[in-house]
Amino acid sequence: MKPRAPAKGRSHDSRKPPTSNAPRHGLARVLSKQGVCSRTEAARWIQEGRVEVDGRIVRDPEFPIRRDGSPRILVDGRAIDAAPRLYLMLNKPRGLVTSTQDERGRDTVYRCFDGAGLPWLAPVGRLDKASEGLLLFTNDPAWAAGITDPQTGPAKTYHVQVDTVPDERVLATLVDGVEVEGERLHAASVRLLRSGERNAWLEIVLDEGRNRQIRRLLGAVDIAVLRLVRVAIGALALGELPKGQWRELTSIEAEALFSNVHVHAR
Repeated sequence: MKPRAPAKGRSHDSRKPPTSNAPRHGLARVLSKQGVCSRTEAARWIQEGRVEVDGRIVRDPEFPIRRDGSPRILVDGRAIDAAPRLYLMLNKPRGLVTSTQDERGRDTVYRCFDGAGLPWLAPVGRLDKASEGLLLFTNDPAWAAGITDPQTGPAKTYHVQVDTVPDERVLATLVDGVEVEGERLHAASVRLLRSGERNAWLEIVLDEGRNRQIRRLLGAVDIAVLRLVRVAIGALALGELPKGQWRELTSIEAEALFSNVHVHAR
């Protein structure tokens, strides 16, 4: 949404909730749930006086809003309608940061969308700067939350080049799990894809989400990662999508990923 002059109206900072028994969420969260911007950006719009609720400017991002749809919310004087839901997959190149912006000025994954004219989208989970492969984006917060849930989200498959040729004992250890800084890390499955004299490629499947899990797990058994590529999330495979390119998920693909979440949840 293009910036405009702040909407005119009386400023209203009260936290007193509207009189209703309907469930309530903070105003910034409600805007982000509509899929028009991130929660951080919504908070900034609100603090700048660009958002009205029922004809009054609200400057508190946590101002409680009923979920029954009755409050009239305007941004820059225009009504906000829920954005059409969009689901994308990107083949993330190595060297890009998974962030909307980087305080250190590094290139982010959004460089891959330059000139595409896409609405606001958020990454679904993360890949660190040195990692590559399948990365999802959406403006559907509920779908994203299901995919990234560490307990019920779909399994994720990685192809990992390592600096040695591990034997079966080491592979079994990675599945059994190791203690790393007081945290038990393990892989759902590990298998040797191919090997040379000095290095090998492993297929590692994770059924939980932890920060830098593969690098930390392998490091605990003195194995260094040379390359790390995510090749699938659930049944959704990266396939032949070129590096740095993206495509929309089909409705069947998006629904299948979310259905898999509910299967795990049961």
